[in-house]
This record gives sequence, C-alpha cells and structure tokens, in this order.
Amino acid sequence: MKLNTITNIAIAVLLTITITSCGNDDDGMMNENQIDFSGTYVQKDQMGRPGINTVLSGSSSIKNDFNVTIPSEQTAKFQPLFLDQAVALHAAFGVEYENNILGLDATTLTTILATDVLQVAPNEPTTYYDGTNVLTGRNLTDDVIDVSLILLFGGQNGDRFNGQDTNGDGMADLPILVTDGVSNTGETPMSAFPYLEAPHSM
Repeated sequence: MKLNTITNIAIAVLLTITITSCGNDDDGMMNENQIDFSGTYVQKDQMGRPGINTVLSGSSSIKNDFNVTIPSEQTAKFQPLFLDQAVALHAAFGVEYENNILGLDATTLTTILATDVLQVAPNEPTTYYDGTNVLTGRNLTDDVIDVSLILLFGGQNGDRFNGQDTNGDGMADLPILVTDGVSNTGETPMSAFPYLEAPHSM
C-alpha cells in the first residue's frame, strides 16, 4: 500500500509539473520552447530496475511485451518466464541456481524482480544494495547493473560467476557474470538539476 501511494504521488507531481510548465502563449500559438502534446501516445519502455528485463526476458517479443505491461500485471505474467530463464542461464554453464547473497532462491528472486518498480523505504538508507539494505531506493552513485548481476549470478558469496577455474586446468570454466566491467568510481552527481554528470566514455 505504501509503495502504491508513493507511486501515485510521484505520478501526480510529474503530471502537475508537466501541465503547469506548458501554458499557452497569449496569441494561442506555440513557441519553439513548448512541447506539442497533441496526438496519441503509447508506452514503449519502462526501467524501474535497469537490465532485469534484458537479462531475463529470453526473447525480443517477451522483452517488448514486458515493456508495455503495467507493473500490477507483470508478476503473474512474467515471473514464470523469468524463473525459467534464470535457471536456464545457470544450466547453460553446467550449474544449478544457488541461493544468492540475500538467501533468496530462484523463485523468490524472480518474483521480486518481475514487477518493474523501484521501491522507496523512507525510513531506511537510500540504496540499491549496500551490503545490508537492498532495494530501499537508488542513489545516482549506485552501480545498479553490477548489483543486479550479483543478485542473479553471484550465489551465496556474491562472486560465483567470476571467471573461476573449476577443474584446475588453468582455464576459466565460468564466465564473469557478476559485473558489467564498467566502474562507477569517481561518480560525482551535481547538486542541481539534472544532477547527472556528463556521460562517461568507455
């Protein structure tokens, strides 16, 4: 209930800002700084938790369907598909899913991830995951992709798929799936809108 209330408040604030910032000119004409909202709009994408849909959808058609499904209908429709994909991704490397660093089994984790909303816990630290708190919000400095990969592939210690040599032949038998390899070191959000830094070059 708290999450729905927060979501509704956020939507109401966004709509209010949008509507009040698009007043008409005195002559009824739109100037170059105004946005034309006429026409019919449809939802094309959503990203409460970046990367989850990309990793767990399994096909472009499922990914596109997920993007246009409202969150209240996502768990029932996509959790079984996400579960199958999570299990299959582990099986592709000859291992079974192992409960993750939060102790969540595959069913519980995919049930949480199948609803694409970003939780907010007003009385907890704001973090995607800080070693103790998980999904209580999101800081601009949080490495959300690495956190998501660790929750999916890190196993009990958070480093299960980290290029290990499992048979001692000197060759990596498991891929590196617990990081995207892009460091978030040195992230320094600005103190004024839009807060984000300029994009980093690879």
